[in-house]
Amino acid sequence: MSDLLGRITVNPKQCGGRPCIRGMRIRVSDVLDLFVAGLSAEQILEEMPDLEADDLKAALMYASRKLNHPVLVA
Repeated sequence: MSDLLGRITVNPKQCGGRPCIRGMRIRVSDVLDLFVAGLSAEQILEEMPDLEADDLKAALMYASRKLNHPVLVA
């Protein structure tokens, strides 16, 4: 399962250093935005044929891991 995160790449010279899928110019945020817009995984894969099902899982896992941090209360 942790090998899913290997599908997420960050290159300062690509997409402003934002996390992308497998070195392509498809950002993690692009995938998340499509889910938010109501598309199913199948519809996203049809819309973006370069993606694979594990890429979608990787994007969701990446977002989950980035948000899973302690909140400091002042």
